[in-house]
Amino acid sequence: MTVINEKIILGIDPGTNIMGFGLIKVKENKMSLIQMNELVLNKLDDHYLRLKHIFERTIDLIEKYNPDEISIEAPFFGKNVQSMLKLGRAQGVAMAAGLSKEIPITEYSPKKIKMSITGNGNASKEQVAKMLQSLLNIKELPKNLDSTDGLAAAVCHYYNRNKSKSSSKNYSGWTAFIKNNNDRIIK
Repeated sequence: MTVINEKIILGIDPGTNIMGFGLIKVKENKMSLIQMNELVLNKLDDHYLRLKHIFERTIDLIEKYNPDEISIEAPFFGKNVQSMLKLGRAQGVAMAAGLSKEIPITEYSPKKIKMSITGNGNASKEQVAKMLQSLLNIKELPKNLDSTDGLAAAVCHYYNRNKSKSSSKNYSGWTAFIKNNNDRIIK
């Protein structure tokens, strides 16, 4: 009896206004789209309620689709420190949801994701979305491209799954996260 290798990857583009996500299935080295969508958070006034909603929705996605791995876009370093802090928190609660279910997480920089999808690390959101549309036979692209950004994180992980992990960070649980981030631990 032959066992068919099948894997589900959840990709997340964290944000405190909109969190984009996409799920792909990899079967016999072929990708197919399961779902892509976005979690709109800007209706919630309280930042902490937004974080709670990100955590709960990520748990819901995990329980519904049972992903084998999670790929998440790392916050980019911008000039606005407050925005960076909020993005880091959004990423952190999404990671915590995955870690609480012991799902391996890989983090990719925005440039690495764009490079993996389009071959150009400086590609626009629109270029990434168009390439994903072609790769996964998506009939119609969404109005907002946050969901395609989340999907791009999943596809990037698929393309980089067997490559060196030098430009990405992996965590298989809290123990691995703490071991790799000992400098973040307050003693």
